[in-house]
Amino acid sequence: MNDTLSRTALTAFAPVVWGTTYVVTTELLPAGHPMFAGLLRALPAGLIALAVTRTLPRGAWWWRAAVLGVLNIGMFFPFLFVAAERLPGGVAATLGAVQPLVVAVLAVAVLRQSASAWRFAWGAVGVVGVALVVLGPAAGFDVVGVLAGLGGAATMALGVTLTKRWGRPGGVGPTAFAGWQLTAGGLFLVPVTFLAEGAPPAVDGPAVFGYLWLGLVGGLLAYVLWFRGITTLPVTSVAVLGLLSPMVAAVTGVVVLGQTLGPVQLTGFALALAAIVASQRPDPAPRLAG
Repeated sequence: MNDTLSRTALTAFAPVVWGTTYVVTTELLPAGHPMFAGLLRALPAGLIALAVTRTLPRGAWWWRAAVLGVLNIGMFFPFLFVAAERLPGGVAATLGAVQPLVVAVLAVAVLRQSASAWRFAWGAVGVVGVALVVLGPAAGFDVVGVLAGLGGAATMALGVTLTKRWGRPGGVGPTAFAGWQLTAGGLFLVPVTFLAEGAPPAVDGPAVFGYLWLGLVGGLLAYVLWFRGITTLPVTSVAVLGLLSPMVAAVTGVVVLGQTLGPVQLTGFALALAAIVASQRPDPAPRLAG
């Protein structure tokens, strides 16, 4: 039990760190280059992991690592940034929060797990909680933005599910495994970034710190722990931990940007936290009649 709790806590570190991405991007990085930030978050971290571990994929793992890297990072980042640009932040975060529901469905279709009304219900509660925290009166809907938000949730959900199905090859540690995916996703992002944004922006001191934070902590360390958690914990439990990201983003908005949280937002926090905790527990045993 204690071992599972420690693995869960370490895995939760990843979405907690990812929740700081919004404030780091808006306060430290050059405006108008979110894809470049995503590229620097992925590719350098992946190359560092490969240099440290000196472990390359073998056999079928060349294409598997490429598929996982593109789904978890290479396609997810563009969807994420398109949604963020075309939708209010709260709407984009709420659409991203449906990922645990998609994972619950894919766990049945891809992993052949039994359908769990318990986990699906708590996933829905988590979406409601996140919506209460981040949705405001200015929430609006743009078709392209909504499709991008749902596309991001779907691609990462499929990537998480396939990561669980294929596992990690024997003798390969979590750092090398994360490095494969970060490198594959980063290489995919290279042409996408320069086609979408052109030349890289000028970088000052605060931006250097921001890129280092996103790359070393939000990239290398976070993804090593995230992929380690996916391979050692129930996939539906890991997916729900992603709800921590928009919640941490809201907290950093209060602490750093002076925003406020009212009763509705606090109620949403309570619901989302309840969903996260409940989803880490096993499904309740069915009651016997009589």
